[in-house]
Amino acid sequence: MPKTRRAGWPLPTALGDRPGQPMAGCGSDGQTIEHMLRLGTGRLADASVATPRLDARLLLQHVLDTDHAGLLACSGDVLSTADAERFTDLVLRRLSGEPVARLIGKRGFWTLDLTLGPDTLVPRPDTEILVETVLQHLSMQGLGTRPLRIADLGSGSGAIALALLSELPNALCIASDISQDALSFAWQNAVVAGVADRFRPVVSNWLAALAGPFDLVVSNPPYIRRSDLDELAPEVRLHDPARALDGGADGLDAYRAIFAGLTARPVSPCIVLEIGRGMTEDVTALATEAGFERQLLTHDLAGIERVVMFARTRLSSDKVR
Repeated sequence: MPKTRRAGWPLPTALGDRPGQPMAGCGSDGQTIEHMLRLGTGRLADASVATPRLDARLLLQHVLDTDHAGLLACSGDVLSTADAERFTDLVLRRLSGEPVARLIGKRGFWTLDLTLGPDTLVPRPDTEILVETVLQHLSMQGLGTRPLRIADLGSGSGAIALALLSELPNALCIASDISQDALSFAWQNAVVAGVADRFRPVVSNWLAALAGPFDLVVSNPPYIRRSDLDELAPEVRLHDPARALDGGADGLDAYRAIFAGLTARPVSPCIVLEIGRGMTEDVTALATEAGFERQLLTHDLAGIERVVMFARTRLSSDKVR
């Protein structure tokens, strides 16, 4: 299998049924969209990519600037040579380990289609559990339709903030991130989602530049132990921003900063955090020291403790400014 696509290589060689085996119907006569989709799927499946058909479909939709329905509607059309070459390049890059979300610059999250940048983490399905946890809690408390001020710390692409705003019509969210570039993508996503009037991006190191008060604080902070970074899957280690992964020596640096920021404020918010495997007790200890009590613990689909909710039970007067 060729490592890169060079000008002049025939598409049959790059995406053939067998390496180096020409495909009937290729060349100047072109080939149909469905045929190219099958070829891309086959190559990804041969390389043991977990979701070959889905990956190939998303890449081809990106090339053609269409959605799934549009791809089905034109599946019998002949793909242009330029589009076939673009699709081939993307499949080969996927075979080299680049995530689909990075290749197309987008990722679906909740009901949203988020644009990604180099400084934004690719949002994962696990983080949707945080959104579900918040919405269920607010619904049970009868707060889902009330005005709320939410702080999303380390917002990145805005995934959590925008998902919540899309479901809470009277909420406003202040989204903090240390990266201006990340927040620029979050703002674009807010505009596309139709919630920009209730979305406030702020360049800030966690809570440092946020005044409050807030009814709710949410965050998916970096929680990978620094010694474990090299063990991450290449798709994550090589393509997600390191600052969004590195949680320090014990993975708890961001949680320490968040709770320190909360203890410096007299308001008593509810806080909902995503956590890493095996971190429940350590994060709970930090919360307890800061005057918070654990209210809820939610597991992900693999049974791992993934989202934890805390409520303020006391104020440390010596830490309140």
